[in-house]
Formats: sequence, C-alpha cells, structure tokens
Amino acid sequence: MKKLIFCAALACILTMGAKAQTVAPFRDGDRVVFLGNSITDGGHYHSYIWLYYMTRFPYMDVQVMNAGIGGETAGDMYRRLDGDVFSKRPTVLNVTFGMNDTGYAEYNQPGAGEFGERRYRECYENYGRMEQRLQGLDGVRVVLLGGAPYDETAQIEKNAPLRGKNAVLQRVVDFQRASAGENGWEFLDFNTPLTELSQRVQADDPSFTLTMGDRIHPDNDGHMVMAYLYLKAQGMAGKKVADVRIDAARRRVLTAENCRVDNLHGNSREVSFDYLAEALPYPLDTVAHGWEARRSQAEAVRLVPFIEEMNREMLAVEGLPKGDYALYIDGQRIGSWSAAALAEGINLAVENTPQYRQAQQVMYLNEFRWEIERTFRDYAWVEYDFLQQKGLLGADDERAVQALDREKSKNVWLQIHRENFARMMHAPVREAREEEMALLVRKIYEINKPQTRRVVLRRE
Repeated sequence: MKKLIFCAALACILTMGAKAQTVAPFRDGDRVVFLGNSITDGGHYHSYIWLYYMTRFPYMDVQVMNAGIGGETAGDMYRRLDGDVFSKRPTVLNVTFGMNDTGYAEYNQPGAGEFGERRYRECYENYGRMEQRLQGLDGVRVVLLGGAPYDETAQIEKNAPLRGKNAVLQRVVDFQRASAGENGWEFLDFNTPLTELSQRVQADDPSFTLTMGDRIHPDNDGHMVMAYLYLKAQGMAGKKVADVRIDAARRRVLTAENCRVDNLHGNSREVSFDYLAEALPYPLDTVAHGWEARRSQAEAVRLVPFIEEMNREMLAVEGLPKGDYALYIDGQRIGSWSAAALAEGINLAVENTPQYRQAQQVMYLNEFRWEIERTFRDYAWVEYDFLQQKGLLGADDERAVQALDREKSKNVWLQIHRENFARMMHAPVREAREEEMALLVRKIYEINKPQTRRVVLRRE
C-alpha cells in the first residue's frame, strides 16, 4: 500500500509543479505573519516552514508568527487587523480564509445551491473590505493563500461529506487569485494540489484523507505537505543541504557545494576529511503533535518528494577499491555501504548523523515555541471572537471573566479556553510567555550553526 500511495502521489506532483505560483523567499530581517482560521491557528504548516529556514539558512534572522483564530471568516479577520495582525509589524503577510466563510451543514439540505451562492457573496464582500486595508500597507509583501480543501471524497465512517462545499471554496480561491493579480501580490493555491493528491491516493485507498478525519483540518502530514508546497513555490526544490564528491584514488575534492572540505587524507583502506556544511539537514518529527492529531510530520514523505527535492545532504566517494566501507562521523558509526553505492552517492540527511541530531534539537525547541504561541492564539480567540462583541476587548479584568462565565455553559469553546484566558489576561503572564518564546528562538539560533565534522570511511 505504501508503494501505491507514493506512486499515486508522485503523479500528482507533476500537476503541482505545473501549477505552482512563485512566492519570493524570505529575506534576512523578515517578520512573516500567517493570518487565517483554525487551520492556521492550530496547525503546523507555518512552523514547519520556519523550521526549514532555521536549518537551511542558519545565519538568517527570520521571524514567523501565527495570527490564526479558529472559526473565523474573512469578516472576522478584517475586524482584528489592527489589534492582532498589523500590530505584529509584518514585512510579509500571508492571508488565507474560506473554510468557515463557505458554511457547513446546509450543503446537505434543500436549497444548498442558493446557500452556497449566498455564502460566497458574503465572503467576497467581507474580503473586499480587507483588501482595501491590505492595499494601504506600506513595505509589506502580501501573499494570498488559497485555503486547504474540504475533503468531500474520502470514505469516512459516520462523517457524511458536505457535497458542493469545496466547489464554493474553489470559487473563493479564484477571486483570491484574481485579487493577487490585480494588486501585484503573490499567490499560492493549496486547494487544488491537495485535492488532487487526496483523490489520486483515494483511488487505491478510499479511506485516505489528509485531514484528521473531520474533512477540514489537515493532520501533521497534511501540514507538512502544505509547507512543502510553500517552499516549492519559493524555489527551494533542488537546493541541497550540501553536496560532497571525492576522488579517493587521486585524493581530490571534486565537489563541495554549500560546504567546505579540508584535510583530505587517504590510503588503500581509509579516507578521512573535515566537513563543514553551511546548513543542517531538515529534521522530520515522528510524533503526532496538536489537538486530535493522529499522524506525524514524517509521514508526509510518503506523499510528496520532500526528501528527494529539498533534503539531500549528499556524500559521494569514487575510486574506492571494491568492498564495503563503514562511515564514521565524529567517531560515531553511521552505517556501511559498498564502494559502488558510495560512488553513486548516499544521502546523509536520512541517516542518524551528529548533524541530524543537532537539527532535531532545533526541531524540539521550535515545537516548544509553537506550544507557547498556541496559548496566545487561544487568548486571542476569547478577545476577538467573544469579548469584542461584548464591548470588552482588551478589558482583561473580572468583567471579562464574568462575561465568559455567564455564557460558557452554552459554548464549549469558552469552556475550553476559560482557564487559559484567566491566566493570559494578566500582562505579566503574557510578558513572561513572550520572554519564554524569545528565549527559545535565541537558543535555536545559538545551536543551529553547523559544526565541523570529522568524516572517516574505513574498509571493513
């Protein structure tokens, strides 16, 4: 089944490449904000994108911030632009919406067509107000993101699909694309390639879904596919972590791309050299993180050629006598390969090397940062999607808590967020949490610098 899934997905990638839109890579000093609904709020795609920059560009200062709030429409986002989005001082603002704008249960009821048309028009009008505000931004790159699809085609037990919802979502994507063109903004469509990928895999596995089973929210592997599409649109496909090719017979370095190779020595049984890359391999988490997540980030490699296109740390050694050779890095045995395999090249990014473990530390710290940032997004939900309607935005006092307590029995989300809000409404608590995130980011940029590694190939 894994082979079938990958083959189906690989065919989809050809379509993805043909439809990919260009999004300029981030630059040193960029403050990148992702504005969206719950897929952004509780999701990982933006965090996975930042992790790529943390490891691939370790000397670049880039900040990535989550400005998603669950359940929101374009109209809701418009109302919090000043307080929750522009206040983050973005230099790059990614904007996505549509899932909540297009509605839900009414698609399986009489009058679904009229309902979909009405919700589409409301979305279009709400976005028009947002568009005017975005047009007034100075020095900010705007990137419109066509939202992740509603999965109508997966066979999911006890979850009947809302027929026609994704077609309305795709109409929203169409006007986002048009708006980007008219305003000279950048654009990337998640909906079409994710829909195509799902349907191709479902041809062999009808129960497959990129979501967590609700047809709406991508699981960790789905978010990694989104990150892959974004990075691909930024032109990252084909960029290696590093590429080393050595002629052992002549003791010559033939290729040293994005790295340095020094102190090359060799004899009939051993080759050794010092290796300093300019990047770290991209670490893929094997644990499912997030509310109701079932699958890990690493499972995305079954679906898209991320390893092949964006995570290659290549070592090739030609001219070795026939036989098997053990590879050691900093004294640690990594594995054994034949002379023929080494001449063709091995990908160190998929091995348990010291540099991969270094990258994992960056990944773990970034996940801790993500968890803290989530507490701010839950606080923002109460502020902008509840208290703002009560005239209590920014009150952050007992009046706000009392208003929440009066209505929490009627709203499960108020019940869920009540404890977090009661803590986060205090400015010193928010300041402490911000300092925690800043400390984690500083630590990441301390430990993400590649180190010189001693590499030895020894005949077994």
